[in-house]
Amino acid sequence: MANTMFMRVEEVAEEMGVSVPFAYKLIRKLNKELEQTGCITIAGRIDRKFFHEKFYCTKSAEPKKED
Repeated sequence: MANTMFMRVEEVAEEMGVSVPFAYKLIRKLNKELEQTGCITIAGRIDRKFFHEKFYCTKSAEPKKED
């Protein structure tokens, strides 16, 4: 699923190691932040790039490689 634009709640829960209800809470918070910038959001889904930027301080979904 890593090639889709949006992450669903189950994927967020698995990646973060949290429950599905808590993942919904995270997604609602992130979507509210996106809405404040004028973006259109989808309930229960979050933009993959935005998610990784907020949680991993990266601009892409690819993990950083260590030298």
